[in-house]
Amino acid sequence: MDNETSNLFARRDTFFGICEAVGQDFGFNPLWLRLAFVAPLFFFPVQTFMAYFGLGAVVLASRLIFPRKTAAAQPAPTAIAPATGRPSDAAPELALAA
Repeated sequence: MDNETSNLFARRDTFFGICEAVGQDFGFNPLWLRLAFVAPLFFFPVQTFMAYFGLGAVVLASRLIFPRKTAAAQPAPTAIAPATGRPSDAAPELALAA
């Protein structure tokens, strides 16, 4: 299962996927955020759960308001063969090398 394209709220290996989503949005490992929730959980469990679900509401609102564009929606550029002026079979290889 691809972590970036799957629905974070429906996955079975996360608890609503909130830390994973924040990690994806800000580009860091979600393990650090998960660890940051562990210590306060022992001393302030109600406030920690409220903060976690509050963060989840922010993530859900941001994902609904600003949906991520998928790579499939963007057409792939085609390269033109220099000798014929038409698209060639080697065009994807040349486009990747450029």
